[in-house]
Amino acid sequence: MKYYLLKEIVGYLSEIAHSIKLIKRIDNNIIIIEFNNKNSLYFDLSKGNSSIFKREVEVRAKKEFNAPFDVVLQKRFYNSKIESIELYNNDKIINIKVNSSSSYKKLTTILQLEFTGKHTNIIILDENRVILEALRHIDEFSSSRVVKVGIKLDEISKQNFIPKIEKVDDIEEYLYKVYNDIESKNIENYKKQKITQVTKKLKKLEKTISLLPKKEELEEESDKLYEKANLILGSIHLIKPYQKSFITYNYEGKEIEISLNQEMSASTYSNDLFKKAKRAKHKALNIKIEKDNLEEKLEFLKRMVHNLKSANSIDEMEFLYPKKQKNQTKTKKSQQYESFFFEGYKIMLGTSERENIYLLKNSKASDFWFHLKDRPSSHVIVQNSKKTIPDRVIEKAASICAKFSSDYGGNYEVDYTQRRNVKIQSGANVLYNPYTTIGIKI
Repeated sequence: MKYYLLKEIVGYLSEIAHSIKLIKRIDNNIIIIEFNNKNSLYFDLSKGNSSIFKREVEVRAKKEFNAPFDVVLQKRFYNSKIESIELYNNDKIINIKVNSSSSYKKLTTILQLEFTGKHTNIIILDENRVILEALRHIDEFSSSRVVKVGIKLDEISKQNFIPKIEKVDDIEEYLYKVYNDIESKNIENYKKQKITQVTKKLKKLEKTISLLPKKEELEEESDKLYEKANLILGSIHLIKPYQKSFITYNYEGKEIEISLNQEMSASTYSNDLFKKAKRAKHKALNIKIEKDNLEEKLEFLKRMVHNLKSANSIDEMEFLYPKKQKNQTKTKKSQQYESFFFEGYKIMLGTSERENIYLLKNSKASDFWFHLKDRPSSHVIVQNSKKTIPDRVIEKAASICAKFSSDYGGNYEVDYTQRRNVKIQSGANVLYNPYTTIGIKI
């Protein structure tokens, strides 16, 4: 960060910050400090990319941080009174000095936030500048400036230059803008990453579909195999052992030469051809179903790309297409539907008629069922064991139903009811009553 921005922020905090109500780490290199009454600032001490920002909605911690650094941070700064906030040594280092009372004595602690390139760090010091804890511990083999618990912190060598000073008209507005700029950049990068992952799967599926044998070709293959098998069977009494081929007439009366398999008898070879002909005929009957299912999966992936492009936050993209967890591949392959997780609820989406039928047959009476009003759509099931589900879950499930049933944005109506009120007519066709309708904009 630039020196003049840190100076402006220190001036701003010196005026408005009198106490620290809450302090904690919410990401590997980010801490949140709530000053006074819900005035929160975020301090990102990532090396080479440090920043300070504010945001309208509080960031949720990605996990619980319980390292020694976090324990000391809470113990020394939670509900503490601020004694001073300054730029230490007139460098790009913020010192927040606080006093907190324990059951034994008054404690003075310094939170040193270093925005100094390779030395970027968060260090907790006592009143004598002895290190109590640090975000990054640095030994004597890594740097001439050691950061270890129990030793006095060495000073950072000051740079010999005159910092450029600029005026920031509204520092709060600037802090919000910092976050918005960071978030916009992160969203674009994350979006590209997610879309690339889905597109890769999409192209692989397109290749699989293109390599599927055609129904007509399989039927033609089956007919040829049946004819050859019958011709061998009809001439079985004339074929001598170890004969490589024989001359006969086909169904059209034309003279043809039939080759034989030297590794088996003519009768065994004829039976083998009958089996292959039967398999080809069966495959021809099922190839359309297989192709339809794959094309519906392809359509789902295309809609996933469209929905990722329309997403406005990383949370939304992570919800739509979460990172793969360990051992997830095996589970996904055995799963006959797409699934999403939201606020502890499992939301299941059918992407084909086969998957819709599966969801209808395997859902419980207490589950909630969603479908676009008066038009074809995917079936969505929310697993549930109670009489109701939260409004936010209803909105999310209805949104999924609309997003993966239509190619266009707009306003849609989605009907929903408990599964016990849905009667299967045939396949995935149903009748349902009573039900509620919710309007969704996508």
